[in-house]
Amino acid sequence: MSQDLAHKRPYLLGSLLAGISFPATWLFLPLDGGLIAMFWKMAAVGFLVPFALRRHHKGEFVALAIMLAFYALGDGLIELSMVAGALAFAAGHLVAIFIYFRHRRVKPVFSQKLLAVTILLATPVIAYSLPPTRDEGIQVAAYSIILAAMAAMAWSSNFPRYRVGLGAILFVISDLLILAELGPLAESEVTGLAIWYLYYFGVLMIAVGIAQTLVKRGHFAGGEERD
Repeated sequence: MSQDLAHKRPYLLGSLLAGISFPATWLFLPLDGGLIAMFWKMAAVGFLVPFALRRHHKGEFVALAIMLAFYALGDGLIELSMVAGALAFAAGHLVAIFIYFRHRRVKPVFSQKLLAVTILLATPVIAYSLPPTRDEGIQVAAYSIILAAMAAMAWSSNFPRYRVGLGAILFVISDLLILAELGPLAESEVTGLAIWYLYYFGVLMIAVGIAQTLVKRGHFAGGEERD
């Protein structure tokens, strides 16, 4: 099976290997990890960029690749500056919102709309409450508005909810855990592992879900709703 995956989807395999193994760098690399750990981390989502472009090089496939590239850049920049990393992730979220808007669900049911609104409203409130100071709370709440809009739009899109929508929710949970490390979970020894795997598998679910759906639909622009 792994040989088949390596032959048909080598970039996806590369992403899985880098993503699953990245936490091992915390054990055998120096405390800071250095450039090796940073590029290892970036490779996990970075390999998904050529995965998105392997067969198609236009329309939403390019937008998907740009979104993933911003996320991979954010993975690296956040090791150097929390602000720079947040800006890169915010740019990726804006591209994601563009994709989801073009593929929005025409007639969402009440429960879908309710969850989307809950994500949109609750995420900034929770984010604001996690850092130890009010100034930090305002800063992270401002970022989390874009994060929440991305996740709400993903859940409201006509992409598969239990791949793309759920992946976006995992992304939100991961980011909230990062903020919790500034306050209530500052002493936790396992939070970092949860943050990484929730984030990585969330992005993986989003990337694969969007790419497979676009291929299945056979078009490159937003349009009619299909499940």
